[in-house]
Amino acid sequence: MQLGVFIPIGNNGWLISTTSPQYKPSFDLNRTIVEKAEHFGFDFALSMIKLRGFGGESRFWDWNLESFTLMAGLAAVTRRIKLFATCAVLTIPPAVAARMAVTIDSISHGRFGLNLITGWQRAEYQQMGLWPGASHYARRYDYCAEYVTVLKDLWSSGVSNFKGDFFQMEDCRLLPMPERPIPLICAAQSAAGTQYAVDHCDYNFCAAYGFNQPAAVAPSVARLVAANQAAGKQCGALVLTMIIADETDAAAEAKWQHYVAGTDHEAIAWRDGQSNEDPNPDPYGGPVRRRYLTENKLPTNQGVLCGSYAKVAAMLDEMATVPGVAGVMMTFDDFVIGMEQFGTRIMPLLKCRQPQLQAAE
Repeated sequence: MQLGVFIPIGNNGWLISTTSPQYKPSFDLNRTIVEKAEHFGFDFALSMIKLRGFGGESRFWDWNLESFTLMAGLAAVTRRIKLFATCAVLTIPPAVAARMAVTIDSISHGRFGLNLITGWQRAEYQQMGLWPGASHYARRYDYCAEYVTVLKDLWSSGVSNFKGDFFQMEDCRLLPMPERPIPLICAAQSAAGTQYAVDHCDYNFCAAYGFNQPAAVAPSVARLVAANQAAGKQCGALVLTMIIADETDAAAEAKWQHYVAGTDHEAIAWRDGQSNEDPNPDPYGGPVRRRYLTENKLPTNQGVLCGSYAKVAAMLDEMATVPGVAGVMMTFDDFVIGMEQFGTRIMPLLKCRQPQLQAAE
């Protein structure tokens, strides 16, 4: 199973709480985290893009770096780990994104990949006059499909003449081309999104909500596996999950309860209000996520694995047995401490990593 880290490009990482570790994003912080990931043998690091935060007492994600430029900097100070930036497709023309990707591919010597997001938070784009209207929710994967077509035209041949509903290329040129194919990631749960992922991407983030339920991702992954089989494709499932670990189960769970006690309900309410504008009725899309998050009022938007180092390792091994899971992308309560704990105390216990470790030796 591949291991990745979802680096904290936004303040306070992925805990929407006033009692969790409070920190601002910086290049130095993310460099430290990615260098640890590389040292401990992680396969990849990925940064999101967020252009407007959720506010509240914690001012959650009100501070954010920019993804492409951050990963370019990290590409220059790393040697092995794969690096993924995130592109908000409503903000950057595909031909420009293609050139930015090739530039970082050059800096990293073929270690760069791209995560494409359709855009769900209206205020994030409306503040810049870039929100296309409510119709975007229904056609966002059509938009992304055209976007990817232009990217792949330029990366594979150096020219695109694509003509679609959203993009019209006229002898659009790109040189140099990348050293090798640039892998693409997306985060889709609905039927339309899953089909888009299978048709156009190498990996898809699959949802795993719940506390200490490593197999909860199985239904989402099963949908991706079925779509792969029908299309004869191999889009791998990456599971996003938070790791909170300590010497004992009790110590780790005490930290989690401390974070829960400080849940920033104002920031969460603002997030949920934006999310509820998406009318998608798909049971694996917005409704499941919104219902779970709204009912539980937890200070994060992802599944949590919490416990002793041995317990977390066992739960990750269980997750690795879910058919179709290619890897896990992890977040931590405190990233610097969490990465050190993971590399020294959890990774040696992971049975799902033994083939990779043996190959490295």
